[in-house]
Amino acid sequence: MSEYAAAIAPVIDAAHVNVHASARRAVTELSESSGVSLGFLSDLRFTLPLRSLTRTDLATIYRYGDAGGREPGIQEHLREGTLAEDGDGVLRATTAGLEFIRRLYEVHGAVAERIWAGHDLAKLAGLTGRVLDHAERVPGGALALMAPPYEPAGAAPGVLLFNRLAALRYHRADAHAVAWQAEGLSAAGIVGLRDGPVRARIEADTNLRAAAPYEILSEDERQTLYDGLLKLI
Repeated sequence: MSEYAAAIAPVIDAAHVNVHASARRAVTELSESSGVSLGFLSDLRFTLPLRSLTRTDLATIYRYGDAGGREPGIQEHLREGTLAEDGDGVLRATTAGLEFIRRLYEVHGAVAERIWAGHDLAKLAGLTGRVLDHAERVPGGALALMAPPYEPAGAAPGVLLFNRLAALRYHRADAHAVAWQAEGLSAAGIVGLRDGPVRARIEADTNLRAAAPYEILSEDERQTLYDGLLKLI
């Protein structure tokens, strides 16, 4: 199963990136016409409608960044009124922020339906959803903050698939973090780690940990998911 996890990870990434790339112009136009910065509203589009977040949460989600790099983006959203900060430092999406996310979902849904036309997106979304539901939420990990993703009533299969894939990527990210931490490394340490025995052990451990949720699918379903996503790239 670890071989499957290793093989499907880049396919998931590529399918996810395909929608982002194809939607870039439309999303930029939406941002400019709305007078709203994309920033965290784009990255956290499928969690902000459901959950408030703290700066500690953001440090977990963006574990390879730093607080100094995130703070200007937070302040920009606060100035624009798309995020609000409670007295205890908890950040939540405002009505304006949620409205922008709603429109962002519409753009992503339309783009996904266009570039993935002719494919059984509902089936792929269903399979991805089952895997995501079965994925372990590591205590203190990013997936617990990012899943389940926000799914408005009547959302198109394409946008459901897009956001479920986006959320599922955090399961592997958490698995990778656990693996490099087990080797005594920090985030900076893994970023700078060269190829070699330690890197190989970390990747093998990551694949092993990332494989578990795919066990919920039958062998045929796993093949259907892999082949189906591959055709979306």
